[in-house]
Amino acid sequence: MSDVRHVLVLPDRDAAEEAAEELGEHFGITEEPQLVRDALAGEDDAEDAQWLVVVEDPDGRLAAAELDAFAARWDGWREEP
Repeated sequence: MSDVRHVLVLPDRDAAEEAAEELGEHFGITEEPQLVRDALAGEDDAEDAQWLVVVEDPDGRLAAAELDAFAARWDGWREEP
């Protein structure tokens, strides 16, 4: 078993929450993804933040290309490790 973690970067909280909910349905993930607010450097406005959806994948069964396409539905992307 490996310690694989995927990070999806999404433009806002609504997109991150929606993606986190759909991850379970789409990929069969049972563990709830972690949502993290990532303020952009130098930005004081709460609206100027990206949201990260952190997905644990201990079995390494999630394909990078599928996660890329999934995140793109919300104008997001998967961060490379």
